[in-house]
Amino acid sequence: MGKGVAYSTTEGVHLLNVPAERMSAIAGEPAHFADRYVAEGGDRLGFAERRFFARYLGDILDECVSSGCTELVEATAVGGKRNGSGWQISFDDGSIMNAEALVLAVGNQEPDSLAPFADAGRRFIANPWGPDARAAVSDLAESGEPALMIGTGLTMVDLALSLDAAGYGGRMVALSRRGLAPRAHADYTPAPVERDEIPTGSVSVLWRWLRKRSAQVGWRAAIDCLRPYSHSIWQSLDVDQQRRFLRHARPWWDVHRHRIAPEVGGTIARLVADGQLEIVAGRIESVRETANGVEVQVRRRRRQASETMTFAYAFNCTGPLHSIQRTKVPLLRSLLDSGDVRPDQLGIGLQVDEANRAGDRTWALGPLSKGRYWEIIAVPDIREQAAAVAEDIAKELAK
Repeated sequence: MGKGVAYSTTEGVHLLNVPAERMSAIAGEPAHFADRYVAEGGDRLGFAERRFFARYLGDILDECVSSGCTELVEATAVGGKRNGSGWQISFDDGSIMNAEALVLAVGNQEPDSLAPFADAGRRFIANPWGPDARAAVSDLAESGEPALMIGTGLTMVDLALSLDAAGYGGRMVALSRRGLAPRAHADYTPAPVERDEIPTGSVSVLWRWLRKRSAQVGWRAAIDCLRPYSHSIWQSLDVDQQRRFLRHARPWWDVHRHRIAPEVGGTIARLVADGQLEIVAGRIESVRETANGVEVQVRRRRRQASETMTFAYAFNCTGPLHSIQRTKVPLLRSLLDSGDVRPDQLGIGLQVDEANRAGDRTWALGPLSKGRYWEIIAVPDIREQAAAVAEDIAKELAK
């Protein structure tokens, strides 16, 4: 409870992607996590194990429960309907709960399905964070057979780390259209800018500015100088420009903005240098299930001829769901079908207003609000959003 996908891992090789000094879960208390990490032998500039952060979140949740103001229910919400000014929420165990306010905070959802693998059988792992994936990692560590990862982002990095930690000595192929992998954190000199120095309203103009700025101060400093203004920059783009960003710029932004810990970057670099991990830019043309795995026909970028490779397992590492209409979360499905909540202008999350309201006495947090904010998946962003939502709920229910 409270861990979500990212912090449910029990593997020590899975580290936070943000230094400890910026990972406080409490708005207004920036050193809350770093002080605890240092007290237990860590460095406030270091990258803690994600399972350590999970324990930190668990302790905060335990305090909330001990206060008597928080109750945990281990069930799946499957439906919601209006009950006067509030809500009636039904659960998969048959129980019903009445609530005056509803907050949708489901976090990242399972990756979307991949059409070429519709008939790939059990050797295709659709959810890289589930029990099937853990079983496949164990099987691969024992057999040493080749593994395919569709996607080259942070999910791929996690899986490669898991395989390496399990003692896997086989060949990993990570495939995406552009073959871009996350960059690692490194020391740099910050180069802050004022808000009015940053162009708005056009992806191409902003991109040219960012390239010029990167040449002057380094790309890490250039990317990070945008962080204080990321929400307003995103909101300065009209829908067409936002779609343009998603279509053309997003992969480049993701690998530079969402960086990995230096230790993790070193492991990935070692796997690549040793020839164990190959990161490929290309497309999948066909997939065929075989007796012992999946046969995949791949055409590498800028090549006319395709090649056929066979893998014991193929993992969907394309990242969290990016189309809200395809959600598999029963409560979201119920609310969308009833019209109580609506997709945002891009269809990637829910439509929310400036107070994060997705409807009457309904709020949405985190990835569900990406359409409004874009940069809203990191703890430093979500803790401020959560505090704002809590304050708005208190005001609403006091009326």
